[in-house]
Amino acid sequence: MRIIPAIDIIDGKCVRLTQGDFGKKKIYREDPVEVALEFQDADLDCLHLVDLDGAREGHVVNWDVIRDIQEQTALSVDFGGGVKTEEEVEQLLELGVHQINVGSLAVKEPEKFSNWLKQYGTENFILSADVKGETVAINGWLEDTSFRLFDLVSRFEREGLEYLACTDITTDGMLEGPNIGLYKKLIKRFPTLKVVASGGVSSMDDLKELKYAKVYAVIIGKAIYEGKLKLEELKAFQNT
Repeated sequence: MRIIPAIDIIDGKCVRLTQGDFGKKKIYREDPVEVALEFQDADLDCLHLVDLDGAREGHVVNWDVIRDIQEQTALSVDFGGGVKTEEEVEQLLELGVHQINVGSLAVKEPEKFSNWLKQYGTENFILSADVKGETVAINGWLEDTSFRLFDLVSRFEREGLEYLACTDITTDGMLEGPNIGLYKKLIKRFPTLKVVASGGVSSMDDLKELKYAKVYAVIIGKAIYEGKLKLEELKAFQNT
């Protein structure tokens, strides 16, 4: 199981939200590049980078941060936050971003996302599904929809989708454990998908449970910044 530390960006700074609430923002570090380099120095080779300004505005905002991390680290970056146009996709891929998370657009413009999967390759994209219960929320979690998680995933699995990142919004930032049951259901229903868990991880026991559930990867954010999980622990766990 891959360990993927997270950096969320607002105004160019490294922050975390609680349950996706922009009113519950905590700034952890001024320089996201320094944080990314610390992850790299701990021999973690992946990074989940989220442009929260972009998610809220509907277009990528923090280009400088993306560019600096790509230029100054060797991390394999998956990026999300407001990607809505072909131009943004191409610019991100040209910068060397490994994968692009697509959430809101997959709900609102499914044909466009389908075309991107065909045009640029399924390996370059992650369907990012943020859910409350099993209902999808979009636009930086600010807008609820009537779309059901399993229906959304089925739609794109038929078109070759390989990667799914699922965040249970109710657990995100709470440090009370992930929704293991949700990930087990996803893996049982979609055994060929690489499922990435996100939200609530706060202990090594959580990681062991997710690994046992056969999750492909896990995104960890607040637990690192709050000192609940040490980078040395995560490195050792990834190597087991």
